[in-house]
Amino acid sequence: MAGMLERGTIVAQQIQSEYGKISIREEVIAKIAGVAAMECYGLVGMAPRNVQEELTDLLRRENLERGVDVKFNEDSISIRLYIVVEYGVKISEVARNVQERVRYHVENMLGLTVDRIDVKVQSVRVTEVTRK
Repeated sequence: MAGMLERGTIVAQQIQSEYGKISIREEVIAKIAGVAAMECYGLVGMAPRNVQEELTDLLRRENLERGVDVKFNEDSISIRLYIVVEYGVKISEVARNVQERVRYHVENMLGLTVDRIDVKVQSVRVTEVTRK
């Protein structure tokens, strides 16, 4: 039997099996969402959500859940992703692909219902400038 705990708790999901209890932390959800998003074509990185994440970047600490907010609803979750896209791609398609991939991975890996995925495009990165 699976159940989500109240908002603000560290454990996002608990599953009781015949052998004992399985607990999944909120950071695990964010990490899965971040990794799934990074697999999408046209996405070059996750953007910091706040000043603390910007400082983390300066210190070069690896943080795979960077740019991901997870909110808990009654019986589902909502995810907000802050992304950086590649110059020249169709931004709406990249964002839609990110939404689909993140929903698929979170729902299939964790068994959680994803109610909503908001994608905030924070920047466009130009990797190569070609002059004619």
